Amino acid sequence: MHNLAQNLAHITHDIVRFSDLYGRTSGSVRLIAVGKKHPVEKILALAEAGQRDFGENYLQEAMEKIIHCRQVRDASAPPLTWHFIGHIQSRKCKDLAANFDWVHTVESAKVARKLSQHRSGEPLNVLIQVNIDSEESKSGIDGSELLPLATEIVALPNLKLRGLMILPKAEDDFSKQREVFARCRELLEILNRNGFEVDQLSMGMTNDMEAAIAEGATQVRIGTALFGPRPISS
Repeated sequence: MHNLAQNLAHITHDIVRFSDLYGRTSGSVRLIAVGKKHPVEKILALAEAGQRDFGENYLQEAMEKIIHCRQVRDASAPPLTWHFIGHIQSRKCKDLAANFDWVHTVESAKVARKLSQHRSGEPLNVLIQVNIDSEESKSGIDGSELLPLATEIVALPNLKLRGLMILPKAEDDFSKQREVFARCRELLEILNRNGFEVDQLSMGMTNDMEAAIAEGATQVRIGTALFGPRPISS
């Protein structure tokens, strides 16, 4: 597990370096460690090394990890923040609302209403997922649907709309990466011009983190560079 702490230090250093390079405010980019298919022991090792935000794609797997972490971590340890970043099935909204701090992938008023219905205590932080490249294989709304959905979400009592999330096409060209992330930033600006007061952009992964930070990402979702390659399913 020693390599995990080294990986975390390396990624954290890169976030600071890119933030400085592109004039971002210190501490304005949050690292989300994406543990999809990795064992909970790796989550615990990263938490021990200082990581606090963890993202999961699959509810069943996430629930097992969340429960285990609650059971084995010392009660005095800093709490972990859990982000759901996978596709939302409406029948699973109850567990999502009860166990996560952030949901990045809201794409319908129906899902938003169910999340609000099942949330108690502090409002659930939510992001609207935008299908920025209009890919049929990916979830998310079209940009033209953004203002109507945002209007419905902010009317719900137990949700707090924080911003946008995108999962763009894989692209190796740095300037093209920036173009896509800039489009997402522009959509966030449209929300703010319409009075929504949102500040979060969840965008950027292992291979395009620099471009995302350059264009205003506030949350980068990193899996491979932290955890290594995902285990091959048996």
